[in-house]
Amino acid sequence: MDLRTDSIQSVLKKLNVNENKGLTLEQVEAIRNETGPNQFKEEKKDSLFIKVLDQLKEITTIILLIAAAISFYLTLTLHPEDFAEPIVIIAIVVLNVILSIKQENNAEKALDSLKSLNSPQATVLRNGQIEKVEAWELVPGDILILEAGESIPADARLLTSSGLSVEESALTGESLPVDKDEKALVAADAALGDHFNMVFSGCLITNGRGTAVVVATGMDTEMGKIAELLSTTKKAKTPLQHRLHNLGKTLSVIALLAGVFIFVIGYLHGEALAEMLMTAVSLAVAAVPETLPVIVTITLAYGVQNMVKRNAIIRNIPSVETLGSASVICSDKTGTLTQNKMTIKELWAVNHEPIKADADYQEEENNLLEMISLATNATIEERDGEEILSGDPTESAIIRLLQDRGQQKDELEKRHPRIHEIPFDSERKLMTTLHEWENGYISITKGAFDRIPADFSNELKLKAQQIHDSFAEKALRVIAVGYKYYEELPSDLTQAELETNLTFAGIVGMIDPPRKESKEAVRAAKAAGIKTVMITGDHIVTAKAIAKEIGILEDGDKSITGAKLAQLSDEELKNSVRDYAVYARVSPEDKIRIVKAWQANGEVVAMTGDGVNDAPALKAADVGTAMGIAGTEVAKSAADMVLTDDNFATIVHAVEEGRRVYENIRKAVYFLLSCNISEIFVMLIAVSMGWGVPVISIQLLLINVVADGIPGFSLSREKADADIMEQTPTKKGASIFSGGLAQKIGVQSIIFTIITLIGFYVGSFVDINQTITANHQVGQTMAFIILGWSSVIHIFNARSKESIFKIGFMSNPVLFWSAMLSISLILLVALVPAFASIFSLVSLSATHWLLAVGLSIVPLVVIEIQKAVLRKIGKSF
Repeated sequence: MDLRTDSIQSVLKKLNVNENKGLTLEQVEAIRNETGPNQFKEEKKDSLFIKVLDQLKEITTIILLIAAAISFYLTLTLHPEDFAEPIVIIAIVVLNVILSIKQENNAEKALDSLKSLNSPQATVLRNGQIEKVEAWELVPGDILILEAGESIPADARLLTSSGLSVEESALTGESLPVDKDEKALVAADAALGDHFNMVFSGCLITNGRGTAVVVATGMDTEMGKIAELLSTTKKAKTPLQHRLHNLGKTLSVIALLAGVFIFVIGYLHGEALAEMLMTAVSLAVAAVPETLPVIVTITLAYGVQNMVKRNAIIRNIPSVETLGSASVICSDKTGTLTQNKMTIKELWAVNHEPIKADADYQEEENNLLEMISLATNATIEERDGEEILSGDPTESAIIRLLQDRGQQKDELEKRHPRIHEIPFDSERKLMTTLHEWENGYISITKGAFDRIPADFSNELKLKAQQIHDSFAEKALRVIAVGYKYYEELPSDLTQAELETNLTFAGIVGMIDPPRKESKEAVRAAKAAGIKTVMITGDHIVTAKAIAKEIGILEDGDKSITGAKLAQLSDEELKNSVRDYAVYARVSPEDKIRIVKAWQANGEVVAMTGDGVNDAPALKAADVGTAMGIAGTEVAKSAADMVLTDDNFATIVHAVEEGRRVYENIRKAVYFLLSCNISEIFVMLIAVSMGWGVPVISIQLLLINVVADGIPGFSLSREKADADIMEQTPTKKGASIFSGGLAQKIGVQSIIFTIITLIGFYVGSFVDINQTITANHQVGQTMAFIILGWSSVIHIFNARSKESIFKIGFMSNPVLFWSAMLSISLILLVALVPAFASIFSLVSLSATHWLLAVGLSIVPLVVIEIQKAVLRKIGKSF
C-alpha cells in the first residue's frame, strides 16, 4: 500500500485512525513503542583513543616508532646517559598526531543540524480534542492541524486544505512555494516535488491552512532518509591523502630494502649486531621526511587563510588541495547559480507588444503594473533602517518592480484603498481584490493564465496564447491580470460576480534569474578544464533555460529528469554521465548517484548547494560547497567549504588557490625528498665501500627538522604561476611524482650524494690541514655540514621553475630569512662545543670550512644551469 497514492479513506483505514477524533492515548503509546520517537538517530563518533590509534597506523609513523624503540633499547644498553635521539623521534611522532587529530575534530555535525529542524511542538487532534504536543511525541496516524507560518513536524498526507502553500526548497530545491491539494492525484513514480497531496517534515507553511494525517516520523520521513544518507555516506580520502599515503608506502619499502642491504653488508664485514641496529635506525630516520606532514598542514592552513579573504571558509583542511584537482563542479541552481529572488523579466499589456521589464512604459504598462501590485499581499517592513520585502516570492517580485519604477505600494494603496478580497485558492488558482478607482470601483483578478475568466475575442485569445507560450519557452512563470469596472460598490461580492466577464489587461513573466557573475565563472571554469553540471529539484524547462543562459548547457549536451534517471542503472549512468549537463526534478539519492558516477570515471567532483536536500551529495563529493547566506545549517555542516558571499564565482577563485596549494606541496616534496633520498644513498654507498657510517641518526634528525623543516614551512607562501588556471586539472589517480617531479628529485639526490660523499671521504681519509688530521669524526662533521647547508640552499631551486635570479631571493622574504636561520643554526651547532658534543661533531680547520661551503653551493649552480638550458630549448623545468 502506498500512503501517497491511495485514497484518503484507504490511508485512514491502514493507519486505524478516525479523521474526526484522532488517535487515543493508548493507540499513541502502542504505535510509539513500535516506531520509536519522532527523532533522528545519532551517529556514533570515534573516541579519542580510536582517533589516536588510526593516526599511529600510518606507515611513516610506524617506521619512526620502530626506529624510536630500537634507539631507546640501544640507549639503555649502550649509552644510558644519552636519551636525546629517542626523545626527539617520539616528539616528532606526537606533534604529527596532535596536528592530525586537531584537523579531524572539525567533525561532521550534519545530523545535529537536521535534528534541530524538527519543530519543537505540533498541533494535533487526539481523543476528539485539539492539543499542543512535543514534536518528538508524534506517531503515524496522528491528525495534524496546519497553519501558516508553522514548520511541519512529520511527513503527512493531506485531509483538507484551504489555500495551502508550502516552502519546500530546502528539501526539493524548487525555488517557489508549492500549492498543496488533498485531491491531487500523484503517480507512483512522481518526483518528490510533485507530491502535491503531501506535506513533509522540516518544510515551512507559507500560506493557508489544512489538516493532515501523519504517515511517517523520525528516520522514515524524507528528512530522515537524508539523515540516513548522511550517516551512511562516508567521506572518501582526498587525492592528496591518497598520494601522501602512497608516498609513505614507497618510502617504507625503500627503508626496508635499504635496511636489509645494510644488514647484509655489515654481516659480511663482521660488524656487531648493536652497531647494525643503530645503522638501521639511521636509515629509517633518513627515509622519513619528518617535517612533511607539518609542512603540508601549514601550507593547507595558509591556503585556508587566503580563501577566507576570498569569501570561502574551509571546514575540512585537505579540501583546499582537493579543490585544485577539481575537474567537475556539480552545482545546485536555486540560490547558487541563481539569485533565489523571483524577478519580473517581461510584461505584455493588451494592445501593445511585449517589452522588457526595465524598458520605457506607456500608460497601459503602468496600469498593468499598478493593478497587479494592488492585488498582492506582499508587504514592506523596515528592519534596522533597511526595507525588507516579505511575502510570497511571486508577489514580492511584483512589488520590487513597482519600487524600481519609482512607486511605493503604500502610496498606491492610499490612492486605491482595498475594500474586499477573495483570497488565493489552489483549486481556482486565482486571487481577487476590490478597490476604489477613479469615479467608481475596480475588481482586479490575478492568477494562472488559463484560469482568468476574461472575455476574449478570437483574435485577442490567439495572440495572448502565443505571447504566453513565448514567455513559457523562456521558462518564465506567467501571471495574468483581468479587471472589471463598477460605477457603484457592488452588493454581490462573491466569486460569481467579481470573477466573471473580466477585461483582460495582460501578463507578466518572471523567473529566478542567474547571478551576474555565474556566466563568467562557468566560462573561467571551462578554460581551466573544469566541467560545470547543473543538478536541481526545479522543473526541467526552467533548469534548461538558466543553464543555456549561463553557458552550462551547450550544443551536444543533454538534460534529464529524475524520473528518467531512475530508469538508468548505476552502470548505465556511469557510462553516460558525461553526456548530461542538466539534471532536473531530482531527489537527494539521485544527487549522490550523479556525484558517484562522475567519481567512478576518475573525476574529482566539487558539489555546491544550499538546501537540506543537497547535504548527502555535499558529503559524498570530493569537495562539498555550501552557500553561507542562503544555505541551511545542514548543508553547511555537511560541506567542506562554505561561501560567505553565496557567489558561484568564488568557487573558481578557490580552485585557483587550491592549485597553488598543491603546487607548493609538490615543491615541498621535491625539496625534502631530494635530501632524504640522498641520505639513504650516502649511507648505503659509504657503508658498502667500508668507509663506516657517514651520518648518525641524531645528526640526520637535526638536518631533517632544522635544515629542511624551517625553510620548508615558508614554501606555503609561494605565489602561483601565471598560467596556473590554464592548466588541466590534476587527475585523481596521478602520482605526486607526475609531471617530471621524480626525475627532478633523482637529479638533485645524485648531486647531494656526490658532494656529501666527497666531503665525508676527504674528512675521513685525506689530510688537507696540518693541525687537524683526517679521521672518521672529521668526515662525519664534514658530511653533516655539507648535507645540511646544501639542503637549505636547495630551497631556492624548489621555489619556482624560473631562475632564482629572475624571481629574486627576496620575493618571498619569509623563506629567505628562514633559510638564513637554518644555515646559522647548523653553523652554531658545529661551532659551540656544548652543542657539538651532543651531536657528535668535532672542530674543523678553515680549509675544511672552505671546502664545505664550496660543495654546498654546487646544487644551486647545477640546477640554475639546467634551467637555463631547458629554457633555451623551449622546455619547462
